[in-house]
Amino acid sequence: MGMESAITTKGLTKKYGSFVALAQLDLEVKKGEILGYLGPNGAGKTTTIRSILGLIQPTSGSAEIFGIPATDTVQSHKRLAYIPGEASFWPNLTGMETLHLLGRLHGEMDIAYRDQLIKRFEFMPDKKVRTYSKGNRQKISLIAAFMTRADLLVMDEPTSGLDPIMEQAFRQTVLEAKAAGQTVFLSSHILEEVEALCDRVAILRAGKLVELGTLSEMRHLSSVRVEASFDTKVPDVTKVAGVSGVEVHGHQLVCQVQGPIEPLLRALVDAGPKTLLSREPSLEELFLSLYGDNEVKNPKGRR
Repeated sequence: MGMESAITTKGLTKKYGSFVALAQLDLEVKKGEILGYLGPNGAGKTTTIRSILGLIQPTSGSAEIFGIPATDTVQSHKRLAYIPGEASFWPNLTGMETLHLLGRLHGEMDIAYRDQLIKRFEFMPDKKVRTYSKGNRQKISLIAAFMTRADLLVMDEPTSGLDPIMEQAFRQTVLEAKAAGQTVFLSSHILEEVEALCDRVAILRAGKLVELGTLSEMRHLSSVRVEASFDTKVPDVTKVAGVSGVEVHGHQLVCQVQGPIEPLLRALVDAGPKTLLSREPSLEELFLSLYGDNEVKNPKGRR
């Protein structure tokens, strides 16, 4: 018995009529890792999550949670907790009653940790759910999932409706879960959140997995941005191998370089630069290089 995976999908496919929501997804989420799951709206992220949770039957292929078929929800749900992006609760119960009920549904909860999370998320547990804002309803989902200390946390846009301070509290709690050996599957459109938390990132497009790896492995998808300034004339680097997107503003040069950076550096150093700055692309820029502008213009849209 080798290292058991938290989530394994093999050839997971879901069709709605002739529309293919998910095509042949092979994905393995290792025990104890935080995997970021990204993709433009309609890419199939939510379909994947519903399949993992056993809420929908795949057209073909399979999903397993710690070796348990996802369709066996009675067993698989003992090992996982789910944080939806938009949850509906019982309007007449208080926040605390709701947490208590959700804890009983799951079968286990860490009461001391629950109370710590209530403080951390500045949650007011005594009000009725119907009076809560979207952000406060989101806090119920977060606290309810984290307090179970489930082996696997499945999250679909978990921070929707949270302000930046609560977003930080969320990140702290995710890292605590990882430190405790829990596995996190995080579907998010907040690239900064994914960049801050995830060990590996999977990118889905039109129902297909297009990239999977660590961020450093994925930097190859994009170029390095180089900025330089000169006392005298800016050198012409348009013919240098791997260089693109050259812009010259007075004595300032900005360009992108893919592949080895050395040929560009030689050309720049010969011209005697005053300043030279290069940096790795952010996840946002990686996304743009993969999909062009139009996919990222509406990051707040759903699914």
